[in-house]
Amino acid sequence: MSVIRLENVTKKYEDAMIFRDIYFKVSQGERIGLIGRNGAGKSTVFRLIMGKEEPTSGKIEVDPLVKIGYFSQFSEMTGSLSVQQELEMCFEQVALIERELQEVGEKLGTVTDDGEMDKLLTRQAELFEQMEHLDGWNVSVEINTVLTKLGFNERSRHQPVDELSGGWRNRAALAKMLIEQPDVVLLDEPTNYLDIEGIAWLEQWLYRFKGAMILISHDREFIDKVVTQVIEIENYRFQDYEGNYTDYIRKKKMRKKELDRQFEWEEELLLMESEAIESRASKKMSKDRLSRQLADNKKRIEPHPVNVLITDIYERLRFPDKLCEVKTIGQTYEDRTIFENVSFDIQKEDRLVIVGPNGSGKSTLIKVLTGQEKPESGEVIWEKGVSYAYFNRMWEELNPKDTVSHAVNTYGLGLDAPRKKVNKFLAMLQFSEMDLSKFIGNLSGGQKARVALAKCLLSGAAVIILDEPTNHLDLMSIQVMEQALIHFPGAVITVSHDRFFIDKIGTKMLTFDPATGVTEQNL
Repeated sequence: MSVIRLENVTKKYEDAMIFRDIYFKVSQGERIGLIGRNGAGKSTVFRLIMGKEEPTSGKIEVDPLVKIGYFSQFSEMTGSLSVQQELEMCFEQVALIERELQEVGEKLGTVTDDGEMDKLLTRQAELFEQMEHLDGWNVSVEINTVLTKLGFNERSRHQPVDELSGGWRNRAALAKMLIEQPDVVLLDEPTNYLDIEGIAWLEQWLYRFKGAMILISHDREFIDKVVTQVIEIENYRFQDYEGNYTDYIRKKKMRKKELDRQFEWEEELLLMESEAIESRASKKMSKDRLSRQLADNKKRIEPHPVNVLITDIYERLRFPDKLCEVKTIGQTYEDRTIFENVSFDIQKEDRLVIVGPNGSGKSTLIKVLTGQEKPESGEVIWEKGVSYAYFNRMWEELNPKDTVSHAVNTYGLGLDAPRKKVNKFLAMLQFSEMDLSKFIGNLSGGQKARVALAKCLLSGAAVIILDEPTNHLDLMSIQVMEQALIHFPGAVITVSHDRFFIDKIGTKMLTFDPATGVTEQNL
């Protein structure tokens, strides 16, 4: 039985078509991954389901008996209560029963009348039965488990929510949604502020969840492990693929081959039709000429255009073998040791991935490497003439009055590379010809991230430094970035929790572990 149904739904914003004539239903137990380019309409689907927007045409039905839980990467809890208190309020009925049980227990210790005693014992039995029915005895364990797995320590879980950073308030909102046990969960980028341990626990939570789920995520391994169906919004339509992300890739590849074959047949038919029309004036086109024309058309299809373009842009870059050396650095905050005696070097073509739980010191290390902080001990030695491009700084320093095209074409490799190549690279990062003339101040957060990424990848610097880069990008932009990083002749340093991304580009790993310290290994 379906709990959500979209029938012949079309959604437009003024003259901009988002999707048309969509039929889509969700049944209990289904786990759907919703993917598509930025602006394809993924978050719009959620707003329509929740009644925050109306369709241009068509009908949306949501079972009135189901409870929907919604989480967005922009969800932030607010208020003066602590996270612990916010979660305890979700079990108000359990708290009332516990208070009454305490009162009954106190009275039982003082009552002497047998009739009153019997009444209290009967009431106590009723309350025990209610607690069993609500699973109330496990509430404190549930709350503790959720907060622990999402990274809250004793101090942060008892802080007023308003005193927490945006990332921690985001995690608090996720914790509250999970604790409320909805029948349907709508998750929009739930892994953005989680470390690898938190993501693994969320996967297990969703595996045990009996309700329905619709997920928007750029984390391919997470999608792979939690969904049973992938729906891609493409060309204003929903294209569904049974299975997980791996199945989607295989099936889409087969579908594309089928479409390519169909296109080839259509192309041959068009050529033959063209031949028939031209023969009225210039006799029949020869068979040899038709064969040559078909062969020429096939030659025009460039294999792996992303890689061809990227290797062409990077062709003249030359860097020394050794780029940077980190010698026994250590850092402390308020008498707490963040890390100590960390040593490693960065060589040309290294892809160093930094991993570890939240708060273990990964971002602090990036700040030390980029000169934002001085290490308390040890030193960072950059080789003479070696420069780095830092994604976060590049993003912060974007000029809102600059256009996309000017910002990228007048910086780094963009200065010497033909504008046509640079604009083609920007097109791969999903900037249309119209987008290129837009002012950066008018772009969305995701678009600004892609401008900053383009500037990093085309900076010409010997080292590219990225702190959680996949948090800000959609799947297609991540794939373009990965290909650029794989072919980049310099070195890459990145903090990431995206396991697919790590496996694809990493050659070395620096692991921050609160118990064992910082360790380095080759991948």
